[in-house]
Amino acid sequence: MALSRQNVKSDQSAWTRIGMTVLYIALIIVAIFQIYPLIWLFLFSLKSNAEVFGLSPFALPQEPKWENYVRVWTDGNIDLYFFNSVWITIVSVILTVLLASFVTFAITRMQWKLNKLVLGLFMVGLMVPIHSALIPLFDFFLQLDLVDHPLSIILSYTAFNLPLTIMILLGFYYTLPREVEEAAVVDGCSVHRIFFQITLPMTTPVMATTAIINMIYNWNEFVFVNTFISSDKFKTLTVGIQNFIGQYLTDWGAIGGATLVISIIPILIAFLILSDRIVEGIAAGSIKG
Repeated sequence: MALSRQNVKSDQSAWTRIGMTVLYIALIIVAIFQIYPLIWLFLFSLKSNAEVFGLSPFALPQEPKWENYVRVWTDGNIDLYFFNSVWITIVSVILTVLLASFVTFAITRMQWKLNKLVLGLFMVGLMVPIHSALIPLFDFFLQLDLVDHPLSIILSYTAFNLPLTIMILLGFYYTLPREVEEAAVVDGCSVHRIFFQITLPMTTPVMATTAIINMIYNWNEFVFVNTFISSDKFKTLTVGIQNFIGQYLTDWGAIGGATLVISIIPILIAFLILSDRIVEGIAAGSIKG
């Protein structure tokens, strides 16, 4: 009897090892398919036009042209577009996450008659297509003299990202223990101190999650910048790359590789830094109660 149990356990452990091996092989294959386009793009950025058109698309660069990066950074005005993308994205993300935290705290922690109605109005924003709002927004910013001004981009990013950010924060706020805040009220803390010194620090994981989501959207956004901004001094990378293509149409190594590699590096770095916080925030906000 004992021998048969040992055989059953050994069989189960063997099947477990086989299953884990198959799972790891599948994950490795998926990872290769995910990472290879980035590697290919980097290698493409080091090619000359002769290598782009004369060799196989999968061939390695014979003489890596690192000067492609120098050319797009200096001659292509990419340094200005890059700086615009960085500061506009950072300001928009901070403003969006902070305002969404205000709204979520007011809805989940404060008792007032219209909180459900206000939440519903914000959720309606999820159903508004961006393209349907372009003409009204352009007319609105034109009246405020904000066309061709970075503030129009920041306000647009904040408004369109608020509903999704609030929805993500809601799931996390419902899991926060109210006892800590109630104890703070007993000790005489005001609402502002409770929010900034107690509630906001406890929501750091989910704030990192919403920050990276907003960051990816803002960094890659094209329509708003292309519609509201016409001066080169305010353009971001997405629109700047388009202008670069029109100006240097023959330099495919610099166009198709170097500019795109430069544009994706900040997002990759931010994701690697905040990846643990993102997973923690998603896991914590997925369970209510």
